[in-house]
Amino acid sequence: MSGPGSGFVTGNRRPLRSLMPIPDDRRDDHLTWLKQLTAIPTAAGHEGRVVGWVDRWVAERPGIEARRDAHGNIELRFAGPPAPPGQDAPVYFTAHLDHPAFVVDEVLSPTTLVLGFRGGVMADYFPDARVRVHTGDASVLGTITGEHQPDGVAWSETDERPFKQYHCETDAPHGAEAGRPGDIAVWDLPEPRVIDDEFGGILHTHACDDLAALAGALAAFDELRRMRESGEPVGDVRVLLTRAEEIGFIGAIGAAKDGFMPRNSRVIALENSRSFPDSPIHGGPIVRVGDRVSVFSPELTAAVAKVAESIAGGPSLPTAAQKFSEMPKWKWQRKLMAGGACEASVFCAYGYASTCVCLPLGNYHNMANLAEVQSGTYQGVPRVGQEHIGLDDFHGMVDLLVGCGRDLPATSGFAERVEKLWENRRFVLETPAQTRS
Repeated sequence: MSGPGSGFVTGNRRPLRSLMPIPDDRRDDHLTWLKQLTAIPTAAGHEGRVVGWVDRWVAERPGIEARRDAHGNIELRFAGPPAPPGQDAPVYFTAHLDHPAFVVDEVLSPTTLVLGFRGGVMADYFPDARVRVHTGDASVLGTITGEHQPDGVAWSETDERPFKQYHCETDAPHGAEAGRPGDIAVWDLPEPRVIDDEFGGILHTHACDDLAALAGALAAFDELRRMRESGEPVGDVRVLLTRAEEIGFIGAIGAAKDGFMPRNSRVIALENSRSFPDSPIHGGPIVRVGDRVSVFSPELTAAVAKVAESIAGGPSLPTAAQKFSEMPKWKWQRKLMAGGACEASVFCAYGYASTCVCLPLGNYHNMANLAEVQSGTYQGVPRVGQEHIGLDDFHGMVDLLVGCGRDLPATSGFAERVEKLWENRRFVLETPAQTRS
């Protein structure tokens, strides 16, 4: 098999240097994890269902150890003694465990709940929206009927309440089995499905951000575990899973302040970032050079890009001397992605070398037709929809992370290239007298 889901590039290009081919049956496992994780209800501070899934996944793999910090963040590492001091800095893949969602704050009557929304979604999407409230294994449907205004005061950006609140009327009395304070409510969306297309399909599901990246991190980590156990060279690769990202990177801030990751770590934050025309779905995983807050660590970003170029056998875009038809079949992108902020900026702020790899995402934060709603050209009442990603992009993220785990260079090598250019071509700047001498 060749193309995005294979271990080799088509045509006359060399085999991928940074990873071993991943068999189809394990690709299928990765897709199973992707579909399961992205359908799990989760919210900032209430990520327990996702954590339970991860705990079961770790328990099935004796070669992986987990530890938690005081904030509930989770680190996964390979079992065995830690690397001796002076060894290469550990490489972290990070992903967050939450997604924008509601949390039940109060129960006003058997059918009336007060829900606090934790995350960033435009106010246009809330009126009369349908939601599903989860308690344990049970759930009940409801409708957002308006903003909750304690003492008759509307919420504002200066309100002391941490999250904007809404009234929800459930379709039936919820009793003791649903709608209790602390329960999660999510948008009522169709069942996840894969829509086939010429590129291998698009997954439409509840919460790609950031559970698809979590699936990618675990898939790559499992592949590296297998390589390590078979004697293949694998670096000190770890995974950090953070909490409460959607309300201001709270878990990541706690981990960074406490030094949960060694200070010399090289951190690759994983995200799902809103797709734009110049960062399309099916364009490949994105080496994200920055977000709307900052530009990430340049040397680490360049090193990850070098791995991607090594896997593909070529750059993300054709040079002026190339045609698009000459581009590698394994696709990747290198973009700023300034539509939002991510944990890489947090880790950079606390002194870590950090960058980001993200998946191009449709219906960002479940906001369907977002561009038209933002521009005021959308006709009708805005409604939420399923987030979606390309399956080929997901497989490409796994490939890239495996490549980084196998051989993430210390630098991109660009400085060496510049020096070589100087030595070979500085003669063009010499005067005739200098040339004669």
